[in-house]
Amino acid sequence: MNTNDDLPRIDRRVAIQWMLGATAALATRDASLFAADAPIQAKGYGPDPVMVKAYKPGDVWPLTFSDAQRRNARALCDVIIPADDTSPSASAVGVHDFIDEWISSPYPAQAGDRKAILEGLKWTDDEAKKRFQKAFADLTLDQQTAICDDVASPSGKDKKAASFFKRYRDLTAGGYFTTPEGMKAIGYVGNMPSATFEGPPLEALMHVGLA
Repeated sequence: MNTNDDLPRIDRRVAIQWMLGATAALATRDASLFAADAPIQAKGYGPDPVMVKAYKPGDVWPLTFSDAQRRNARALCDVIIPADDTSPSASAVGVHDFIDEWISSPYPAQAGDRKAILEGLKWTDDEAKKRFQKAFADLTLDQQTAICDDVASPSGKDKKAASFFKRYRDLTAGGYFTTPEGMKAIGYVGNMPSATFEGPPLEALMHVGLA
């Protein structure tokens, strides 16, 4: 059970940079089950955002999650990507705040996710209370996992809940593995110099006419 409610929010400038970086990878969703909610009226950051600015709540767009929704979102992130011996959990790097920024932004790529995520988080809480008489965030990990296991299977009866969980899992993974911690967890080093790099193999150079 996760009872740590004093986890600080990540810096909004960092979250917005993070959201921009993840947009291409996370643009695909199951549109057949979740229609876009009413459009958000915020103007956003415009075509040329100042990414060195320290944004405060309300400077760009209002965030969506209530305190209860944020606790629920954080707990669900950690069921999907828990901490292990070498890597932090999803919530420890602020993935739940990334998701809040994502669904709060007034852009087409995120338009269908706002309603889906909010309805899905409500579903997890309702299901938790029906089964265990507690909010999802207050359940034990085994209880949380039991609920998620039931909707993670493609053969599940509740197609809408399954679609929500798949999208939330994609957002959680997409957010997590675009952080330095997440990239380190999968061994991705990016464009880094290597003392042992010997260049392309001879066969590759011959193939392109360079050898």
